[in-house]
Amino acid sequence: MDSALLLSVLNEDLLIRILSFITHDSDRKAFRLVCKAFLRVDSFHRTHLRILRPEFITTLFSKFPRIYSLDLSVCPQIDDGAVSMLLGYGLPDWSRRLTRLVLSRTTGLKSAGLEMFMKSCPVLESIDVSYCWGFGDREAAALSCGGSLRDVKLDRCLGLTDVGLAKIAIGCQCLEKLSLKWCIEITDLGIDFLSKKCTQLMQLDISYLKVTSVSLHSISSMEKLKLLTMVGCSIVDDEGLHYLGKGCPSLQALDVSRCDRLSSSALAFLINGHPSMLQVYASHCFHEFPTEVIQGLKDLKNLETLILDGAPVSESFFKIINFNCKYLVEIGLGKCKGVTDKGILQLVSGGVNLSILNLTCCSELTDNAISAITDSCRSVLCLKLECCNLLTEKSLYHLGLHCSLLEELDLTDCFGVNDTGLYYLSKCTKLICLKLGLCTNITEKGLYCVARNCSEIRELDLYRCNGIGDDGLYALSSGCKRMQKLNLSYCSEVTDRGIECLSHLPELSDLEMRSLLNVTGTGLTALAMGCKKLAELDVKDCTSIDDSGFMALAYYSRNLQQINLSHCAISDVGLCMVMGNLTRLQDAKLVNLHNVSTNGFEVALRASGVRLKKVKLIASLRLHLTPDIVKTLRARGCRIRWD
Repeated sequence: MDSALLLSVLNEDLLIRILSFITHDSDRKAFRLVCKAFLRVDSFHRTHLRILRPEFITTLFSKFPRIYSLDLSVCPQIDDGAVSMLLGYGLPDWSRRLTRLVLSRTTGLKSAGLEMFMKSCPVLESIDVSYCWGFGDREAAALSCGGSLRDVKLDRCLGLTDVGLAKIAIGCQCLEKLSLKWCIEITDLGIDFLSKKCTQLMQLDISYLKVTSVSLHSISSMEKLKLLTMVGCSIVDDEGLHYLGKGCPSLQALDVSRCDRLSSSALAFLINGHPSMLQVYASHCFHEFPTEVIQGLKDLKNLETLILDGAPVSESFFKIINFNCKYLVEIGLGKCKGVTDKGILQLVSGGVNLSILNLTCCSELTDNAISAITDSCRSVLCLKLECCNLLTEKSLYHLGLHCSLLEELDLTDCFGVNDTGLYYLSKCTKLICLKLGLCTNITEKGLYCVARNCSEIRELDLYRCNGIGDDGLYALSSGCKRMQKLNLSYCSEVTDRGIECLSHLPELSDLEMRSLLNVTGTGLTALAMGCKKLAELDVKDCTSIDDSGFMALAYYSRNLQQINLSHCAISDVGLCMVMGNLTRLQDAKLVNLHNVSTNGFEVALRASGVRLKKVKLIASLRLHLTPDIVKTLRARGCRIRWD
């Protein structure tokens, strides 16, 4: 059919429906480039925008009139002044319709800028200010102006206290989701006030807070709470779980991982009070798991997720799960003692159709366990087998034969994985993430099979795979065009030719290549010229790369946000070029740069100080840098780590 005629029968409704099935960025870009009609449809269909440079925001919003979600987390220069310029005078059209705003890591933003956002976005429902380490009670007061807020994320806002939390609780009483992870100044008093004011809360995260069981007594009164996450609450004891067991009638999911003062009997009491529980996370929490506690799992008929990493398990545990938890789709048994072939066979036989299994460091498992999983769980999507050293190529044979839907597989440090096994595994054509780090028996022959058949792979870990060289990277660059994240650290056979091959991966955004001693400036230049989307780069200990490579990086890799240059041969000029030209750089590790002088560090840090959010320097440099540069960096919201 003629292309013009084909386009004539595709009305706008059909095009919108087609576009809804296109999820990958590169595919959506290709869709936009077909014709003006496709471009118009994409413009009206797009609802989320991630901004890299704030000066373009007005133009972008005019092109995409239906944007309701805005992400400024990767903008390097968001401060009160920038917000004032963005919003201008009055209420811009785009701010009137904004319902979601991401300001994570915008360390330069203070209370004045945040208040401007709150007042200019009258229908804002969701905001993320996580990792804004300067966020304190004043900023919380500004946030409390958002009376329509339903979802607030405050992870690692280290200046937030009970006073600020109280202001948010008073001003945002419609809150349904709240995350306070690592807000270490919050106490029982703040949680108690929150529980009384925000009665609509359905999801709450208090992980790593220094709260006691008194907080859980307050939380137990929340009638609508469905999900409670309290990872690493090391002061909470059994009394707290007893409160939850008697309260929180709507509770469906609980995460008590790394709460080391809890006993398994307390968890059993809570389960007994909430038989409709769907998700239980209790990783690295219990040193014992007695039979009477396991019996309590019988009540969880609708359980979908059970994570018990690090807990000792027995055969009776697997039997009870098999007979009672027929809807279980995810189980985590990483580092659990007592996980054997017989236990896995009991777990998967009898109707349990697991999709996600974490068997990390279950060193007693053999090929028989994997055979049982593949026979019974044909729809498995994710399988983690790190350090399962008794597995051989037979396991990969069964995976390739039966698990055609497999998307994520972790085989890190599995000594039995070889090229024959990768040949079998390559039949899992839907693989997206494959981890082969420390698999020392694989070579380019096996990698070629994976690259040829698994074209959907986006993340590949080849850490210390010494059998992988340039030919393997050529195969990857030819077959895995959607590769986004790649780890080649300590792959000593890789040279400039292999890195040049990677320049043909247009989607590559995250590359680790530590200690590649055969890579020079030539290879890095080719990489920088070809991989325009590169956002994270680790070249630590790549001592053969000279300034020519770093100059090219400074010129071509304008999307770089994180870089590790530690132990490299870069000079004063090279470092100043990198730090000055990379206008989106936010995180830099600059330890043991022996060719860079103190003055070179001073100039480079000043050149990037406005946008830099985190920098790592050798501790001895602290004595030589002027107090002014350190003070300036901190005033602009940059955290300095002295190594």
